Amino acid sequence: MRDLVLAINPRMYFTRVAVYQGNSTLFFKKINHHNLEEGAYPLFNDQVDFRTSVILKELEENDIEIKHIKVVIARGGLIKPVKSGVYNINEKMIEDLRGSEYGEDVVNLGGLLVKGIANAIEGARAYIADPVVVDEFQDIARFTGNPDLKRRSIFHALDQKTSARKYAKLKYSEYENMNLIVAHLGGGISIGAHKKGRVIDANQAYDGDGPFSPIRSGSLPMGDVIKMCYSGKYTKHEMLKKQSGDGGLYAYFNTHSAFDVCKMRDAGNEKAEEVLSAMAYQVSKYISSLYVCFDGEPIDGILITGGLAKDEKFVREIRNRVEIIAPVYVIPGAEVLEALSDYGQMILRGEIEVKDY
Repeated sequence: MRDLVLAINPRMYFTRVAVYQGNSTLFFKKINHHNLEEGAYPLFNDQVDFRTSVILKELEENDIEIKHIKVVIARGGLIKPVKSGVYNINEKMIEDLRGSEYGEDVVNLGGLLVKGIANAIEGARAYIADPVVVDEFQDIARFTGNPDLKRRSIFHALDQKTSARKYAKLKYSEYENMNLIVAHLGGGISIGAHKKGRVIDANQAYDGDGPFSPIRSGSLPMGDVIKMCYSGKYTKHEMLKKQSGDGGLYAYFNTHSAFDVCKMRDAGNEKAEEVLSAMAYQVSKYISSLYVCFDGEPIDGILITGGLAKDEKFVREIRNRVEIIAPVYVIPGAEVLEALSDYGQMILRGEIEVKDY
């Protein structure tokens, strides 16, 4: 056992961790944090020490010799816009993550956790890969109807690019030679236009722009939102939670789990079926809207990935609406840890340039 890669993906109430040696998975676990559901450590920054200790304990109890871990890697959080790739975690990045300089979200915990764990292991280094703020937008995609506001690139960069490269390989092609639309269907939903290896446009998923999702409200009637803000009924924090965190399926069914709502639908709950169909409809609309980004060039494929890609009925509703544009290919599940492992192995082999933040 040597030169191990520890990959970490923190989510709202659990943390997925995996240890890899080369192409082999030595350990994988979804660690549930039930105390977080009960309100312990309400701020993400307050969870760092707790989650770190739980992860290290799990590794110890499963006979993982942490002294052999050389790379500790996570998906990047809300930092300043950067190019796609792997980054060292330096003090400036830690400062921006802890201070929520560019936004507060559970994804910020990734960089903080891997830095703390790497510091506890002699010879280990901490990295992030393809953070959610990877910015390859074409300039026209940044415009809004108000010169004081610009659209930002915030999407599931790691999952989308990994899925796109996997599809290109299946087609005996290169990601940089293909035009793809990639829809990541997770707790948040992001849909990107991948033109010859660059994501030139995507919905600003973190802020709830685009389709509504299990936890986000999606694009809302702006006038009504402004009226709610000034109604005196809600604080700024409450309004932000309505948009991202307590929106979407949660607002309808009081659960952050899309799978729970799918089970309700399958058991005959008409409201669950209606709302899920509406979400699939909105996903389809946004996929279709990105067709114009390619300036008439043919699209090689529409990829559907993320956890909700496992639900055949939900995917079928999307497929039936968009397959006229391009072939639809489903990559079910979230492959974040595998993607992080791939980057980790490239780091160990010296096959990738590690960038500084």
